Formats: sequence, structure tokens, C-alpha cells
Amino acid sequence: MITPTNISFKRIQQLAIPAIIAGIAEPVLSATDAAVVGNIDNYGIESLAAVGIVGSFLSALIWILGQTRSAISAIVSQNLGAGKIAEISSFPAQAIYFNISLSIIVLFSTYFFVEEIFILLNAEGIVLTFSINYYNIRVWGFPLTLFTFAVFGIFRGLQNTFWPMIIAAIGAVLNIGLDFILVYGIENIISPLGIKGAAWASLISQSVMAILAFSFLMKKTEISLKLKLPLHPEIRRLVFMSFNLFLRSVALNTALILATREAAALGKEYVAAHTIAFNIWIFTAFFLDGYGAAGNILGGKLLGERNYKSLWQLTKKVNIYNLIVSLLLVSIGTIFYRYFGLIFNKDETVLALFYGMFYMVLLSLPFNAVAFTLDSIFKGLGEMGFLRNVLLGATIFGFIPVLYFSKYMNWGLTGIWAAMIVWIAYRAIALIIKFKRKYIPLIEN
Repeated sequence: MITPTNISFKRIQQLAIPAIIAGIAEPVLSATDAAVVGNIDNYGIESLAAVGIVGSFLSALIWILGQTRSAISAIVSQNLGAGKIAEISSFPAQAIYFNISLSIIVLFSTYFFVEEIFILLNAEGIVLTFSINYYNIRVWGFPLTLFTFAVFGIFRGLQNTFWPMIIAAIGAVLNIGLDFILVYGIENIISPLGIKGAAWASLISQSVMAILAFSFLMKKTEISLKLKLPLHPEIRRLVFMSFNLFLRSVALNTALILATREAAALGKEYVAAHTIAFNIWIFTAFFLDGYGAAGNILGGKLLGERNYKSLWQLTKKVNIYNLIVSLLLVSIGTIFYRYFGLIFNKDETVLALFYGMFYMVLLSLPFNAVAFTLDSIFKGLGEMGFLRNVLLGATIFGFIPVLYFSKYMNWGLTGIWAAMIVWIAYRAIALIIKFKRKYIPLIEN
């Protein structure tokens, strides 16, 4: 007999809070790199700009291929809800190998063209040199991150966010410690490595997280990584879901990369200020994604049960919780408005630019709460095709027109972030309309 899915406040917190901690590990890695190198005595601004440019590109690659985590989670949770979990025993290993293969293909297709890629992102001079040095080390953590993401997808599908939390927390703490040691050095023991030290800190942390993910998968579950043929029928669905999420992420990261490119075109101080704002935005985005993860995990299982009434109740709950969290984050940002910039850089020009537009980041947070929560729920429901269309529409008809209109009007960083807000709001409204049209009628039927 299948036990009905528990969507109580307590159960949602049990999933959401560990997911929040696990989710912020990746932005903590990037933000720590940015904060530490941005305070280097020599070339701090150039180092911060380089980390911002490389971070936007690497994040694009990770998010584009890391979306398979959501597809894996959706398939596992839906089969769990339908009482068919034993029937997909060969699926997890095949899904993990699929993820690793994709990462290796993408890694080698970009590795030999990094200079051209960063020039397209308006990196030049010392910033370009630093960008290449940082990327050439950190990129080797890319397959490790995607392996870890695939394992996290399996855990999420099994309704468990605790183990990913432990793994991610260890990785984040290790990265912070290694950043200070390797970037600044230890007198008479370790020579300062500058921006290369930050790259090595991230790579080592990603390696440790991958090892821990492998260990937890082997010890805490009955899942085997032995590849068995033939391919499971769900692999076909994984490929289609992943392809739609791939296109979705291309649209998503087109917006983010264009934002960084336009900031870099304004000058190194502008892209440095944008990097600070972006790292704070990413941190809050992953923070807000915790309740979205709970909706993703429970929503997929409820769909497998065909329990549409509870699905609607769950959707309302996690959106309300996330809106409350977003308002708390806005309050914290408002209270400590002048302090956040100082964490990353002390240059007066960079800080003045940052303070002149940081309020735009805070304005985006309530929109983020709704958009990211519904986005995660729709992933759990397997609505990858619709999510693809929403991101394409938001980028083509929302973000890009506002971005280049603001450029024409010389609005600077404020214009770039106005485009971001329109982009997010478009997504939130489209997802609300879709849910009401498709899933509310199912409750009545």
C-alpha cells in the first residue's frame, strides 16, 4: 500500500531547509572566490572582474547541463509516488553516466577556445589573462560537479535532501578555508597564488564533494553504479526532458551572459560592481530555491499519486513560505546595504557603482520567489517543454528588448538590472497562468 504524501509544514521544512543549505554551496564557492580575490592588494579589481566573467560562463555551462538533476529527480519521484520504484533499478546508473558523458563533451568543445570566448565577453588586457588562468584550472571541476548534481537528483527523487546538505556544506566550508590559504598564502609555508589559488580552492572542493557523493550513494542507498543494458525506457524520457531543459538553460544563460557582457563593455569598475551584485543575487536565488526544491520533490510524488488537491495545497504553501523568505532577505539587504559591497572590494569607484544599483537586486527578490518556486514545481511535474518556452519568451521578448533599450538610454547597470526584473516577472506570470489553466481544473475533475 502506498502511503499518502505528507505536505505538512514540518515535512516541507524537513526538505526545504537542507535543500537551502545544499543549494547555496555553488554560489558560496563563486562568491568566496570573488570576495577573496577582490581584496588582493595588487590587481584586485581586475581579479574580481575576471572571476565575474569566468563565473558567468562556467555557471552557464553548469546550469545548462546541471538541469539533468531536475529531470532525474522528477522521474524518480514520480515512480516513487506511483509505487514503481523497484522497476527503475537500472535507471540511476545510466542517468549518471549520461550526465558525465555530456560534461566531457562540453568541456573539450570549449576548452580550446576560451580566449575567443572571453574576448566575446569583452575581457581584455590583464582581465583577459586572469580570466584564462582562472578558467584553465577551475574548468576541470566541471565533470565532478555534474556527477555530484546527478547524485543529488537521485537523492531528491527519493525524498531526501539531508545527504546533499551534508556534502554541500563540507564542500563550501572547505572552499572558504582553501581560498584564504591559497590566494593569500601562509608566510614561510605557502606562497600566495592569487587568482590561481581561488581556482585551485574550487577544484579541490568540487573533488571532495564528488567523492562524498559517491560514498553516500554507495553506503546510504541500494543503488549500483554498474552500467546495465539495455537502456531503461525512462532514459528516453530523461533525454527529452534534458533536451528541453538544455534549450531552457541556453535561453536563461544567454540573458545572464549578455548582462555580464554589457557590464564589461562599460568598463572594469562596472563589471566588478556587477559581479558583486550578481553574486549576491545568485546566493539569494539558491536560498529561495530551497522551498522550490521541496515543491519539486513532493510535487512529483503527488503527480505520481494523481493527488491534485494536495498538489494545489502544496503549491500555495511553498509560494507563501518563499515570499516570506524573500521579504526577510530584502530587509537584511536594506539594513546592511552599505556593508555588502565592502565584503568584495574596497575601491571607491566600484562601491559607488554598486550602491547606485543594489536596490534593483533587492526589488527582484519577491519576483524571484514566485518564479523560482513555480519553476521547481513544474520541473517535478515534468513540464520541461513549457519551461523551455517560458524562458525563451522571457529572454527574447522581455530581457533583450529592455537590455538594449536601456543601453540606448545610457542607464548603465541600473538598466541591465531593470532587464533582469522584467525577465523574472515574465516567468512568474507565465507560470501562474499555466498552473491555473492546467492543474486547477484537475482538482474539480
